[in-house]
Amino acid sequence: MTAPAATAPLRDDRRVVLLVAILASFVVGLDSSVVNVALPAIRRELGGGLVVQQWTVDAYLVTLGSLILVAGSLSDLFGRVRIIRWGLVVFGVASVVCAIAPTGEVLVVARAFQGVGGALVTPSALALIVAAFRGAAQAKAIGSWTAWSSAASILGPVVGGLIVDGIGWRWIFVVTAVPIAVTIPLVRRISGDVVTGDRPRVDVIGAVLAVVGVGGVVLGLIEQERLGWGAPVVVAALVLGAASLVAFVPWELRVTRTAGSPLVPLELFRARNFTVGNLATLSIYGALGMVFFVVTLFLQEVWDFPAWVAGLATLPPTLMLLALSTTVGSFSGRYGPRWFMAAGPAVAAVGALLMLLAGDDPAGYWWSVLPGLVLIGAGIATMVTPLTSAVLGSVPQAEAGAGSAVNNAVARIAGLVTVALAGVVLGGGVSVDGLHRAMVVMALLLAAGAVVSAVGIRNAPLRS
Repeated sequence: MTAPAATAPLRDDRRVVLLVAILASFVVGLDSSVVNVALPAIRRELGGGLVVQQWTVDAYLVTLGSLILVAGSLSDLFGRVRIIRWGLVVFGVASVVCAIAPTGEVLVVARAFQGVGGALVTPSALALIVAAFRGAAQAKAIGSWTAWSSAASILGPVVGGLIVDGIGWRWIFVVTAVPIAVTIPLVRRISGDVVTGDRPRVDVIGAVLAVVGVGGVVLGLIEQERLGWGAPVVVAALVLGAASLVAFVPWELRVTRTAGSPLVPLELFRARNFTVGNLATLSIYGALGMVFFVVTLFLQEVWDFPAWVAGLATLPPTLMLLALSTTVGSFSGRYGPRWFMAAGPAVAAVGALLMLLAGDDPAGYWWSVLPGLVLIGAGIATMVTPLTSAVLGSVPQAEAGAGSAVNNAVARIAGLVTVALAGVVLGGGVSVDGLHRAMVVMALLLAAGAVVSAVGIRNAPLRS
């Protein structure tokens, strides 16, 4: 590729760009969570037992998590518009196959291809916003994108429950395919794109190390819940994944020294806000991953809430995100991200501690879980947009795809790690005491994210 970066046309199409980024990310986020409530129905119709249920979820997560870094590099190399279009097509076709899958094996393979499409879409969607908006307008746009993409993951169980109970599990995949059919024509309306002239080819070895590294870790963490930490498959996946990640850094340094095109430009980590922001992401998203996992299980298994009621009961964070994220994005664009990133996790930590008031009585939802989730939602809304703006605001526009991919990979792996360790924290089963232990751990992780942000983030002005 020798074409210079083309940025002005995207700024002319900024409304369409924002709509495309929101719709694409919303579909991927919705699909990540909507399937869980359909697993019993899938098992009854397609058979295959627990293995098919687990791999219906895991096939998607493994391919999505392992390919994000590669997809970010492809986004910078071939253009964000082109990669997001490819991703949507792959995701849409895979969704249709999921909807008509005659066997569990076909469903699992189609779910893996959904993960491939999701990986292509995820970093490109946010990189489009970075290319199209500047300054305070960029922070506000990221706020809107954050609200809707985050809301999709939390709304998933509610939407999925209603669809499965109403018209059948296959329709949850139709629901994800329809918005894609709307989004692809919108993508064609974007007249410009962003490509880089200094990345002549893909770093193949770096890509293999990244896929094996992230994929091995993700696979090991997922399968340990079913097979145990000592299972040969789990040990092999974790060791191979860790070894590949360790080898990834010196390989990328070698590629950089030889004037090549590294998959992840390690000079990105020289930017203080990029490094600190990803450290904060590791702590904060690890906490949030376990909060929603544990609370949802607690509501159903201890308080005996039906699945759809438990989904509705965990809606407050979604509502707070939708109500506050765009406004917070505007303020953080004006005043800088530092204190928003520090205050948000601190408020969420207070919300986690408030849930220590929960006991055996389901009526306690109104004075323990509900106010706790409201504070967690307020904290997330205060923190997420400034965090994304701080990380991507420190990245050169030509490498926004790689920067977005790194941040997404860190967030997803953090959530997987804490969910994988949930059994240890809960003590082997969901109980009031287990909920209390989980909330203390989550409060500590959130507080750590607040301290890291307060000490490390700098309010450098956003590019204009």
